[in-house]
Parts: sequence; C-alpha cells; structure tokens
Amino acid sequence: MSERIFITGIGTGVGKTITSACVTEALQADYWKPIQTGLMEGTDTDTVHALLSNDVSVCHPEAWKLEAPASPHLAARLENKTINPDAIIARVESYTPVNRPLVIEGAGGLLVPVNDHYFTAELISDLGAKALIVAQNYLGSINHALLTSAMLKHLGIPVLGWVFTGDYHSNEDDIVKWSGYPKIGRIPWTEHVDKSFIQQQAQLLSASLHTLLA
Repeated sequence: MSERIFITGIGTGVGKTITSACVTEALQADYWKPIQTGLMEGTDTDTVHALLSNDVSVCHPEAWKLEAPASPHLAARLENKTINPDAIIARVESYTPVNRPLVIEGAGGLLVPVNDHYFTAELISDLGAKALIVAQNYLGSINHALLTSAMLKHLGIPVLGWVFTGDYHSNEDDIVKWSGYPKIGRIPWTEHVDKSFIQQQAQLLSASLHTLLA
C-alpha cells in the first residue's frame, strides 16, 4: 500500500497537523511536511513525531524551513529565497515506503502559493498524491469546502475524502452530499492532545482509511 496521501485543508488552522498525526498512526505510515513556515512556534514534524505511538512510522525532514508565519512564497521572499518545487518532488520517491503510505502535510489550502508561479494544488498533482481534505465548521466553511472540492475535481486530483474536526455540525453532511466525496471520519476538539488521544482517533479512522486505500 505505497500510497501518497496529501493532507490539505479548506483554510488555515482547521486541524491538518492533528489529522496528519491520526492518519499516520492509523496507517503506520511515514510523515513528511515539505514546507514549514513559522518556526517560532516549532515544527509540525516535531509535533507529529511526539504524538505517534507506533515504532514503524518515520518522520522525514522538511525540504524548506522558513522563519515567518506566512505563506511559503512570502516567508521565502522575506529571507531572499525562492522555493523550487523540483527540490521537493525529487525527494518523494526516496521518502515513500515500499509497503506503507506516505502522509504529506501541506501548508494551508490548495491555492496557497509555493512561489510566485506555483501553487499547492500543483504540488499535490506533481507528487502523485491523493488528497485528504480537512474541514471545520465556521461561518463561511461551506463555501470554502465546496470551492476546495470543486478545484480538486477541476484539476483531476484524486480525493480520498473528508475528515471533519471540532464540534459536529450538520453542515458536514451537506458538504459530503454536495461534493460527492466520502466522509472518512471526524476528530473532536479536545483540550489535551496527547498520544492516547491520537491513538483513539486513529483507531476510529482506520477502517475507513484502509477501505478507501484498498
């Protein structure tokens, strides 16, 4: 099951990193965050590594680490750098396990710019990955969710389905219906995200993930 699963979101702060940890744990996959911005808050790679319980998953080093908490193209520009997607794409073969998936966490949503001419959606396609969309309920989230699913369809990127985070709202059932993409599961909000929580949520997502990847 050497799949590449790209975790994208309908916006920023919707729970991509926690979802990445849960999916990585559920599949005993490897994890990779190609571009990390906002280093003052630590890295998502460190967060995921600290939350995993299995002794199989490998967390691979970032291709780019940038200080500013901004979109990749802007964070790189502030350091007089330009992100070259080829340097990311060149690593994916060696990072993809032979018999397990590789979970790739993106920065923000589909149209977050990687550089002045290249966007996250293009990276998903060039990495040969399937998208897993993370969504959360907030004012405007239906619009953001359906725009995300429409863009993925337009670009012909295969989609595993939705993971919803936070408190349940009937909006998520409407999003599943209107998008045509299945609901993989949901990860509830908690004050204490630890290994036990990730293990519990991974078990709840596991059956759906394995079925969709079969």
